[in-house]
Amino acid sequence: MSIFSTGCSAGSSSSAAKGSDAEPVAATSNALAPQLAVAAAPAGAGAPSAVARPGGGAGGVAAPKAAKSALKVASFDQRSGRAVIAGPKGGTAKKPKGIAPQPHKSPESSQPSQSDRSDQQAQPARPGGAEANSVAVGDVIASAPAPGAPSGLLAKVTKVLGTTDKGTEVNTAPATLDALLGDSEAKGSVPVDPSAVKVVPLLPGVKVSWAKPDGVHVGPQGAKVPLGNLRLDVGASIPTPPGSPVKAEASAAGYVQLAPEVDFSYNGKGVGSTGGPGTASLALSGDWSSAWELKGQAVATTADKPIKLPFAKLHADPVIQVGPVPVVVNLDLTCYLQVDAEGKISVDVKQELKGDFKVGGSYTWGKGWTPISSSQMNATPVTATASAAGKVKATLGTEASVGLYGAVGVSANLAPYLRAEAEGTATASSNGSASASGKWAAYGGVDLTGALQAQLKIFGTPLFERRIPVDILHREWKLAGGEGTVSTPKRR
Repeated sequence: MSIFSTGCSAGSSSSAAKGSDAEPVAATSNALAPQLAVAAAPAGAGAPSAVARPGGGAGGVAAPKAAKSALKVASFDQRSGRAVIAGPKGGTAKKPKGIAPQPHKSPESSQPSQSDRSDQQAQPARPGGAEANSVAVGDVIASAPAPGAPSGLLAKVTKVLGTTDKGTEVNTAPATLDALLGDSEAKGSVPVDPSAVKVVPLLPGVKVSWAKPDGVHVGPQGAKVPLGNLRLDVGASIPTPPGSPVKAEASAAGYVQLAPEVDFSYNGKGVGSTGGPGTASLALSGDWSSAWELKGQAVATTADKPIKLPFAKLHADPVIQVGPVPVVVNLDLTCYLQVDAEGKISVDVKQELKGDFKVGGSYTWGKGWTPISSSQMNATPVTATASAAGKVKATLGTEASVGLYGAVGVSANLAPYLRAEAEGTATASSNGSASASGKWAAYGGVDLTGALQAQLKIFGTPLFERRIPVDILHREWKLAGGEGTVSTPKRR
């Protein structure tokens, strides 16, 4: 599945400031919210981070609460939430003057210690210089993937435990993006570098190809793959389920090519008492193309249990730079072939599809989260042949999940398919030629389903109690069909 265009050419909204590290636009008399650029994190940035100090902007000016930081997450334990924060050159992150390392406290103690109170009193305002590299209770840290946090880290410091040779040890709790982005606005789409996608083949014969603008291409089809796309070619036999009266196997071969982009938007001008953003959205979109052929004798029946063959898993953790804040997007995709059949049917079906898709969620204060789903697919000339009586449906699809900092927010299943049904023998092509004896029909289509997860609260929006299904998108078009004995010449 073609996965992702180069990060260095990431797009941003026309209202965004130039550059991935753009500072907030200067405040005007009406305190306009600053516009933050949305782009891929610079190549070779290592593990960028941003820190929001308690108190946010100064003087009532609308401003993002976060700033770029030289602090790094040296290690993180997901079970306990304990992290070690290192200074710009590694080692201990300096603490503000007058604050001693906090001793470990027993869980039974409900009263803050003297050192807790000193941290809380000293943390609101810290000047630049050495103290900018300190860590204190209340700090919110956003980090790109780091040791122990492969999906990135978004956390609030709840306690400073002390220092080690690797840095300052702290306890943390989950945080939300509004603590970092504040009253700012950001909107943009970022393609993902195909070379950063990890592909795990699940069937023999899966081949991976991709190409980049710098002339680098990988795989047998790499020189033919459009820039920023990733392509998976597969050829596999479909085994007959145990106990089926039909013992023959069908073969399937084809490819799927995908160029996804992550769409991100945020408007921190919250309304009402929630204190959260006014609007926000997260979506996965991109171009899609595929071609596949199902040939042979399909199983007698799979009505209750379709044959599903996952053939590759893909994973990527692209980092989107939203102003100073590294937002880590987690993408997981599983490519699969699925066959549903009924009756004793031999088939030879082939289809090519091109189009696009978008699936995700959009938040508006007062209305909550609503699903986003759209797909436009166009079929190219197809051949469908069915012998004897029966039905068959072949799907070459992708299951996807999109999240931030390890929390899944959107799940989706994009499933283009080809189906044929016959009473007798039929052959048809979208180029106009056809012949048939009996009734026959061939259809192309696409299904798009999914759900929004509660983890979208990571934007700082109110939490919904259950999954919100994405409205089912179903489109189908007839490729050919008829009845009786018919012979139609090919259109010129």
